Amino acid sequence: MQHLLHAQATIGPAVVLLLAVIVFSLLSTRFLQPANISLVLQQVAVVGTIAVGQTIIILTAGIDLSCGAIMVLTSIVMAKVSAEHGLPGVLALLLGFLVGAGCGLVNGLLVTRLKLPPFIVTLGTLNVFFALNLWYSGSATIRGTDMPALLLWTGQTFTIGGTRVTYGSIGMVLLVALVAFVLKNTAWGRHIYATGDDAEAARLSGIRTNRVLLSAYGIAGVIYALSAWVLIGRIASASPQAGQLENLDSITAVVIGGTSLFGGRGAVVGSLLGALIVGVFRNGLALARVDVLWQTLAVGVLVIVAVSLDQWIRKVRP
Repeated sequence: MQHLLHAQATIGPAVVLLLAVIVFSLLSTRFLQPANISLVLQQVAVVGTIAVGQTIIILTAGIDLSCGAIMVLTSIVMAKVSAEHGLPGVLALLLGFLVGAGCGLVNGLLVTRLKLPPFIVTLGTLNVFFALNLWYSGSATIRGTDMPALLLWTGQTFTIGGTRVTYGSIGMVLLVALVAFVLKNTAWGRHIYATGDDAEAARLSGIRTNRVLLSAYGIAGVIYALSAWVLIGRIASASPQAGQLENLDSITAVVIGGTSLFGGRGAVVGSLLGALIVGVFRNGLALARVDVLWQTLAVGVLVIVAVSLDQWIRKVRP
């Protein structure tokens, strides 16, 4: 079992998700109803998208505490330049992606050039980006009615088998598939894993680890901007206070999804499963009339169990 989980990091989260669905469907007849499944998917779309970028960073043995702040800042930029300055939706999105990439590159430069720990760097930039967000927005929410339709498109729905699915949820799944393919089948993806597993060994083998790390943070920033687009569609507005805890939720999803906090092992598919596990647990416990306090406790226990399991798996021997 230890060898199997080491080789296939997504098996554990998949089994946990399946068991959770079975248990909660038995506890509540409403759990598997189309309307409730739609609600879970909508709730998971934002954290599932941002968890993709977080996964890339954690695979390099780093961590990004600023992801939520970058997402909110880019959402405000997209909304404000379109609503107040008349920029078309496409250009507003492109500008948001540039801002997200820029924020990610700032993190990457501080990590690679100044050799600062990713935890400290992103803890600092979390506050910097949040302050910039409050300054630029004036702490005011921008209504969806003032934005171009394109910015709200991710919140629109279509029906599959009686279940209403948002385009943001579909975008999340497509993003996971794309990043999973890139990590598995490209040299860049293999360099990400090698750098996270042993940065010094990777450098000695000819991998430009600083360049790999810088690109990882930059690409993660673009993904955070994409999650900002999903967030705008989800709440039909752009609020400077929205999504501030997504940094913790994304780390929770990544850890529960089987990605090692020590780098070099894991997959974005597992992070999607982790986000679904958290969403299913919170939704199922709410339907079972469990107090929010105990819902939070359950998620905390899941994180501790996931990290303990990771420690056990890392002790595997050939």
